[in-house]
Amino acid sequence: MVSFLNRFVNKIFGGIFKKKKNVSLGFYGPPNAGKTSLANKICNDWIGEDLGTVSNIPHETREVQFKEKVEIKHKGKKMIFKLVDTPGIATKIDYEDFIKLGVNKKDAQKRAKEATQGIIDAIKWIEDMEAVVVVLDATKNPYSQVNITIIGNLAARKIPVLIVANKIDLRKAEIKKVKAAFPEYDVVGISAKTGENIEDFYESLFKLIR
Repeated sequence: MVSFLNRFVNKIFGGIFKKKKNVSLGFYGPPNAGKTSLANKICNDWIGEDLGTVSNIPHETREVQFKEKVEIKHKGKKMIFKLVDTPGIATKIDYEDFIKLGVNKKDAQKRAKEATQGIIDAIKWIEDMEAVVVVLDATKNPYSQVNITIIGNLAARKIPVLIVANKIDLRKAEIKKVKAAFPEYDVVGISAKTGENIEDFYESLFKLIR
């Protein structure tokens, strides 16, 4: 009787899971952590195109951008995602910081204004997320106000979270620090730039959405 009941429940909920389309998957994190690079890597792996533009200058992504119906397959399973790449979250945006990076004053002021609006929009989009990948730069201190605030907000909303410690191709990367900072979450170390450990990322992603 129990076995029959289990099969019945699995059939019902398994059917719902299989029919579920376009799981909204958000990419959140501080500026220049590699959110867009990871989103681009996924899109290139599965649909052969980029999602957004990457730059060494912070806040290159200043608008929420997304790609519908990205089908990802892993070990015989497949899921269809709506990938949502968000602007980097920051507590302060100063246009003078852009000037220091070679941007002229007018463009720097415009970029700072757009980046501020982008952060507001990114926070609003959290409500629409069914799961979130928090991308952190593994070469930097994970115990930042921004990182703690992002993950705290997601936890308060009970949104499933996978933490990606990006840039493991760099010598200063320390995945152990990221894991120690957020021990209650699954942390996977990757390089979005080189593709190192991307299979581990897909493995963790499917565990997150199951």
